Amino acid sequence: MPIDATLPYDDSNIFAKILRGEIPCNRVYEDDFALAFHDIAPQAPTHILVIPKGRYVSWDDFSATAPDVEIAGFVRAVGIVARDAGHVEPGYRLLANIGAHGGQEVPHLHVHLFAGKSMGPMLGR
Repeated sequence: MPIDATLPYDDSNIFAKILRGEIPCNRVYEDDFALAFHDIAPQAPTHILVIPKGRYVSWDDFSATAPDVEIAGFVRAVGIVARDAGHVEPGYRLLANIGAHGGQEVPHLHVHLFAGKSMGPMLGR
């Protein structure tokens, strides 16, 4: 069920639990700013989630309130994950769902990295 991205951060969300080590994940990358792991219900041959370690509900929340060092660290982490997975060529898709209309289901900012096949058009027609 899509969530309201303007709500306060909820420490009981699944990504907060993964960050605290309460729920395991198939980790592919971690640094001071981000954690990346394989999605448990992949929608492409490669489907990796990259999440910031800070308490941010959405891209809007993150871009408005995160310190510059966290923003730079998170964006760099996304690039590192894509390069390390070998998907710069032939390419990959990044997707961040924000709020109810964007289809956001977990109230913690996350970026989906899809790769391993042609992704087709950006939106269904």
